[in-house]
Amino acid sequence: MGLVGMILGSIIMIGIMVGVILLIVWAVKKSNGTSNQTPSQTIANQSAKDIAQTRYAKGEITRDEYQRILADLGI
Repeated sequence: MGLVGMILGSIIMIGIMVGVILLIVWAVKKSNGTSNQTPSQTIANQSAKDIAQTRYAKGEITRDEYQRILADLGI
């Protein structure tokens, strides 16, 4: 096969190495154990009342604003 065989063999070996590296990277990311949810997705899973309580506890809204939000929600 000569030169063509050497070139094809090299390309195949490089492809295999890249594939193994990608597989390792994927496995490490998969087993990381962290959630893939972004903060906005986490907020979306909370109820409006929970969000208002959190904002009130952090001091982002006043007591009056908190009570108005609850009244608007019918809570």
